[in-house]
Amino acid sequence: MLLLGAILLAVFVLPDAWDVPVVLAAAVVEVGETGFWLWYTRRRRAQVGAETLVGATGRVVTPCLPLGQVRLQGELWRARCDEGADVGDEVRVLELDGLTLVVERAA
Repeated sequence: MLLLGAILLAVFVLPDAWDVPVVLAAAVVEVGETGFWLWYTRRRRAQVGAETLVGATGRVVTPCLPLGQVRLQGELWRARCDEGADVGDEVRVLELDGLTLVVERAA
């Protein structure tokens, strides 16, 4: 957008001596900005899927003795808590075993 503005300024407003330097400066800024945003968006891989739940916390909906259900990020998941957890307890996801979350009580 800056490059387009510089071209319009060069054609319609600026004196002839300033046309090329203004357009070149705008082109350099555009190339630099594009490079920066490409670098910035590729810093981390996108995290998707059930594997992103590890480390998240949720609330127990049905008692986990050892199997029950946990509400996590608005969804109900089958959960296994070896130490046991009652309804309303906050739990942390340790790992994913198929579609069953292995959880422990949050401290």
